[in-house]
Amino acid sequence: MEVFFGEWERRAPGETRDVGRARALAGALGLLAPDVPVLTVVGSKGKGTAATYASAFLGAAGFRVCTVTSPGLRSDRDRIRVDGRAVSAGELAFLADVLGEAVAALPPPSGGYLSPSGLFTIAGVLHARRAGADALVLEAGMGGRSDEVALFPPDVAAITPVFREHAGVLGDTPAEIAEEKLGVAGPRTRVLSAPQSAEVAGVLGAAEFVGPGGSALPPDLLPAGLGRAAAELGVVAARRLPGVAEPAAATVRAALSSIALPGRLSWHDVPGSATRLLVDSAIDRAGVAAALGAAWDAWGTIDHVVVCLPDHKDLDGAIAELGSLPVTFVRLSPSHLRFTRTLPSCWDVVGSAAITPESLATLGHRVVALGTVYFTGLVLDAVGADTERLYITSASRRPS
Repeated sequence: MEVFFGEWERRAPGETRDVGRARALAGALGLLAPDVPVLTVVGSKGKGTAATYASAFLGAAGFRVCTVTSPGLRSDRDRIRVDGRAVSAGELAFLADVLGEAVAALPPPSGGYLSPSGLFTIAGVLHARRAGADALVLEAGMGGRSDEVALFPPDVAAITPVFREHAGVLGDTPAEIAEEKLGVAGPRTRVLSAPQSAEVAGVLGAAEFVGPGGSALPPDLLPAGLGRAAAELGVVAARRLPGVAEPAAATVRAALSSIALPGRLSWHDVPGSATRLLVDSAIDRAGVAAALGAAWDAWGTIDHVVVCLPDHKDLDGAIAELGSLPVTFVRLSPSHLRFTRTLPSCWDVVGSAAITPESLATLGHRVVALGTVYFTGLVLDAVGADTERLYITSASRRPS
């Protein structure tokens, strides 16, 4: 898909994403003023969970929902969904062709590039219009004000937990990062937030905070672990979208109980082996601790942990939690992810090509895979995880 990645792959050192050129592209396609309500999810952790629960709740309320997330789970088709179902290869190719023609008509790049996540966001908004969606749920790729989701001012913005990440890019402190993420909101945007640190909460000011139990949903309809806060935030944010009426409890139960979140405390068998995996996109100490706790509770033992944390994630926190467990560390090849930090000498270190069913099966019967979404996507692909549909509602059963 040259149109999505071409300019990014050809970027010069020091070049940054050109949101102004992305605005020109969206404008040329007539997309800058979506005629459906928009819910945008920003934050440091849990964005995909919040977006999924918001979309499923809206589906239960009778909306045809287009959801755009970043990155994909197993493929780029996963980035754009209608009623929880990933677009087909043909649909994505059509969107690429339309974007390619529009990009070719723009002035050439000058000191910046069209980012992949931004182009998928624009493609998702285009697909929503083609599919007759009633609502848009957009997950920011990185940031808020500086992310292409800001081209489409949301009716509701949901802010998942914010912590210090991408230091020097989004900001140098959690407060500065929170301010950047809050910048996605327009003057008429209703802002909701998951519980935050005092430093971040001070920046968010008049936002509506959704605490534990704030969704009023039965606990069995919510995910375990740290994803619960994001799920509750997503549901409450969906309720605040204009035109949404509370669906019947049975309809909500049917939709939310159908949710599958691969890569978020998800369990998978390795094909052709007796190995069972727990896969979680944990990127900080709290997330690693929660995932390991779930594994200990389920198995009583952990044979091996496979970890992938680029330099900007909480490697020190992960090392502290992993302790003496046997660990294999995976370094990915994309140039925007750096792996230069010192690792414990007892850890094995491999490249992404080592993530195969055969190699995973050699690590034992109870294996935990933790790290960035790019990595967990590789693991999900290796085990053939089903990522075609994230939830089922009456709308998603309709023919496409």
